[in-house]
Order: sequence, then structure tokens, then C-alpha cells
Amino acid sequence: MDYKRLGERIREERLRRGLTQAQLAEAIDISNTYMGAIERGERCLTLDTLVRLVNRLSVTVDYLLADSVSESDSTIMDQFKQIMDGQPYARKQMAINVLRTIFTYFATDEE
Repeated sequence: MDYKRLGERIREERLRRGLTQAQLAEAIDISNTYMGAIERGERCLTLDTLVRLVNRLSVTVDYLLADSVSESDSTIMDQFKQIMDGQPYARKQMAINVLRTIFTYFATDEE
């Protein structure tokens, strides 16, 4: 289990939602010190804490554990959905166009 990467993902999601460590810690009923240690990858999470975190951050467990769970197409799609959720329609469309451009480039590169 890569606790450092897990902590980084939690921190990224917390910041994306404009929360401080103290706010998130209070929302999931843990101490500020424990929250900081989780984000630094210094402490393991209990299952209860992990569930409260994913619920408060509105992310999936597999998204947070992506570096510890083997990749599959559904995992990748879940990660993509996680990134896209909450974005305005115009940004979503722009992201789709960027992906199309990238895949078109790869397709011509393979020929």
C-alpha cells in the first residue's frame, strides 16, 4: 500500500474542494494531527476513516487507492469521471476534444 500517494490524493481532493485540513478533520471526526499524518503518508487509515473521507470528498475508494489497486478499464473510467465531475460543461467538452486530439496523434504515430 502506497500511503504517501494515498495521502497526496486526499490532499489534492481536499484542496480542490477548498477545505483546510482542520475543516476536513472535523467533518470526518478525527484530529488535525491525524489528518496531517494521513496526508503525509505517515499513518494508516482505518476502514471507517477511509469511508468517511470518500463520502466527505465525494470520491470513490478505488480513485484514492488507484496506485494500490491493479488497473482496469473500469478503474480508468472511474478516475476520468472523478476528474470530470463538478466541471462546467464547456471544460468537459474541451477535455474530450483534447483526448480526441491525443488519440488521433497516437493513431497516426503507430502507422
